[in-house]
Amino acid sequence: MPQAPPLVKNRPDAVYIPTHKEGMQMGGMAKSGRYRAAVFYSYPHRFWLMSGGTAQDEKKVSIKDDDDLHLMASVWDSKTKTVLPSGNVQIDLSKDDWSATRTMWPMLSQNMGFHFGDNMGLDGEGKYTAKVKVGGLNVRRTGALEGQFGKGATLSTSFTFDKDTLEKIPFTRLDNKKGQKGAVQQMQMDMPMSHVPKKADLPGEFVGANSSGDAKFLVTTDENSDLADNTYLLVSPRTPYRRYPIPMMSLSATLKRGGKTVFDDVLNATIDPDIGFHYGADVKSVQKGDTLTVKVDSPPTISRHEGYETAFLKMPKMQFSI
Repeated sequence: MPQAPPLVKNRPDAVYIPTHKEGMQMGGMAKSGRYRAAVFYSYPHRFWLMSGGTAQDEKKVSIKDDDDLHLMASVWDSKTKTVLPSGNVQIDLSKDDWSATRTMWPMLSQNMGFHFGDNMGLDGEGKYTAKVKVGGLNVRRTGALEGQFGKGATLSTSFTFDKDTLEKIPFTRLDNKKGQKGAVQQMQMDMPMSHVPKKADLPGEFVGANSSGDAKFLVTTDENSDLADNTYLLVSPRTPYRRYPIPMMSLSATLKRGGKTVFDDVLNATIDPDIGFHYGADVKSVQKGDTLTVKVDSPPTISRHEGYETAFLKMPKMQFSI
């Protein structure tokens, strides 16, 4: 099994090209109602837990001797093909009289985007039954997702694990590029990927783009949105280079007009099939000359694969001029 090279010294406080990239092996797919799930795996690898969203709360998960693979799952809506980057996922594995249960970490990977995963040890080679237990979504759903996915589901599939197949998964060292700001290309996968829209595809009037902690934040206002009674203030954070959504953070905004505060409140985490995962609020009015401040009250607590673990930590507030 390939060994992960040592981490880059003096990694930037930004998204950077990791020491290597890995392929993956598809396991099985499952469905229940509008829920769809895929189970896939790769080599065991290091990743980072971010319980509090800051560098002080960061915990590196190292590869253990009894780890056989990095097991992953992706969950999406069959109707809109929207990846559901929220909720809890638990996988129950069984083979003959052996079984194991693992609550999967929601995480970001440069080549796979948002998914759920963890390193695991198995009971040798053979066919495994996988029950994917998906919890109901705890974020606002709008558009064709409204009223959907409030309740969880269990999706069953199976996959065969053998060491020869594992060893054939591509493993490429990136010695000439590692540590540089950037990201590896995303993988081509037979399932939806988690992306947010390009600037031109966001609704409403474009206010501006800013960066905090190397995350990009695009802001628009939409007076004709179905998502608000008045004007919808939309903040779309995404990873640089790949436009992956960044869930599991807390945002607030302050709108000032002529020195007076006209809006000061949290932005609601929302998933919409057309806008993707974003944060938004209903604002009575937005006028030219207003000043908007977007504050990251809590940095994202999503776990990260190598290349993301030094980004999205120190996230100063951002200002936009309407």
